[in-house]
Amino acid sequence: MNDVTSAKAALRKEALARRDASITPEQSVAFGERLAEIGARFAAERQARTASAFASIGSEPPTAPLLAALAKLGIGTGLPVMQGRGKPLLFRLWAEGEPLNEVKWGIKEPLPEAPEVFPDLLFVPLAAYDRSGNRLGYGAGFYDRTLARLRAMKPIITVGVAFSIQETETVPTDPTDEKLDFVLTDRDWIICK
Repeated sequence: MNDVTSAKAALRKEALARRDASITPEQSVAFGERLAEIGARFAAERQARTASAFASIGSEPPTAPLLAALAKLGIGTGLPVMQGRGKPLLFRLWAEGEPLNEVKWGIKEPLPEAPEVFPDLLFVPLAAYDRSGNRLGYGAGFYDRTLARLRAMKPIITVGVAFSIQETETVPTDPTDEKLDFVLTDRDWIICK
């Protein structure tokens, strides 16, 4: 394990423990409403045809209100699907009420017969972030590979979704890390530089 990998692991553990210990159910619900309002408005302003989010697990910010708000605006909604270790995610079209499969780590994904989509705008989960757009994920590199793949195909916009308590001054990075364009928290809308 090199120094950057060790630093990432330590920060991930600390940031997730901070989130788990600090966020109340009321704060989580309030952030879900904020995310739906601001996120859906931003997607509409950017004229996104398809936006992806993640099916929240554990103490992650709730994304169900965002997905519902996007659908009300006629924006197609996709959820990520894991293809295996070392591979990018793919996104399948999903609408509220459609069935989901529960897979590894309790993550929920659309069924295999749901059509694949290529989002214009991605709402991305994270463990920690900094104001420069550096994102620390959960350690498997799924989103870094996915963002690199999509950016090679077309212009996309990325919005990290986190509680403000997950902010850190500097996220350790390596050459394979993909930056965020924006971060939306329970308190801030950050334009990453």
